[in-house]
Amino acid sequence: MIVGTWPDTTEEQLEHLRAALALEGFTAHVSRGELRTVLVAVGEVSPMNMAALMVLPGVESVTPVRKPYQLASRESSAGSTVVRVPAAGGPVEVGGATLAVIAGPCSVEGEEMLLETARAVGAAGAVMLRGGAFKPRTSPYSFQGLGEEGLEMLARVRAETGLPIVSEVMDTRQVEKAAELVDVLQIGARNMQNFPLLNEVGRTRRPVLLKRGLSARIEELLMAAEYVMAQGNRDVILCERGIRTFESMTRNTLDIAAIPVLKRETHLPVIVDPSHAGGRADLVAALSYAAIAAGADGLIIEVHPCPEEALSDGDQALEPAQFAGLMTRLDAFARAAGRTLPLRRTP
Repeated sequence: MIVGTWPDTTEEQLEHLRAALALEGFTAHVSRGELRTVLVAVGEVSPMNMAALMVLPGVESVTPVRKPYQLASRESSAGSTVVRVPAAGGPVEVGGATLAVIAGPCSVEGEEMLLETARAVGAAGAVMLRGGAFKPRTSPYSFQGLGEEGLEMLARVRAETGLPIVSEVMDTRQVEKAAELVDVLQIGARNMQNFPLLNEVGRTRRPVLLKRGLSARIEELLMAAEYVMAQGNRDVILCERGIRTFESMTRNTLDIAAIPVLKRETHLPVIVDPSHAGGRADLVAALSYAAIAAGADGLIIEVHPCPEEALSDGDQALEPAQFAGLMTRLDAFARAAGRTLPLRRTP
């Protein structure tokens, strides 16, 4: 249930309220807004405990949550969540007025290539660098990533460029090391319902980028986010990356309608992956424009200095010059949506 407080509720009253919730068997999660504080109480709700809470000092309202995703629901937060990722020049925000554009290669293939790409995407306006050290591949014979060596390369490139790192984890055994070296832990589409992995990244307190599963419903995506949040980690970024349909002309089908639906249902930020949705470099720009027009908080785009030589997903990767051109054209769509693009870095 959602316990709303009055704007003038004191910290002493909040502590008394939390203690009362604990006595009733609830776990309380606090969401502080500009004007008031909301508590999300997870537990068994009854008319009796709702009535008992309603008479406590500082309580304005007590409302049962009928959605299964209690922590992720929009009602559970005092406002939209802005995930802040630490960076050398100040935190990068995902979910604020400025669009967050994440870019980089599908896989970490070598440090020189990674550094070249990071400098290029940073100069074009990307605020974070993506790169896979662990790669889930359909074939066991395909390139599986460089593993911990790749994570260490990402960390060195971050030190050189100042760009925070987004990288995927596939197994609970990878989380501890990855959390030491990268800034945002990505859960890929194939692992959206890997519940032990979701619990593990929830315990790290690192921001989590959670991709929608290939055939997952929106509610299932929100329930996956609930697993992370139930462990105390509220810094979850949702990613729409296309779903599997009968269509064969694209790699996946980008569910544009999912963006406004998610923005209505949850307070969490929502970004879009146009690279995996289309599966072709020539579709990335159009899908990016559509995503921003539909209300997305950012994009995650694959960029490679030589896509034809990429060890994975070269067909959908942009060259650095193509990415820079996209960022220039994206400005008009951002302004039309009431958003801004990040300032470009000096190469």
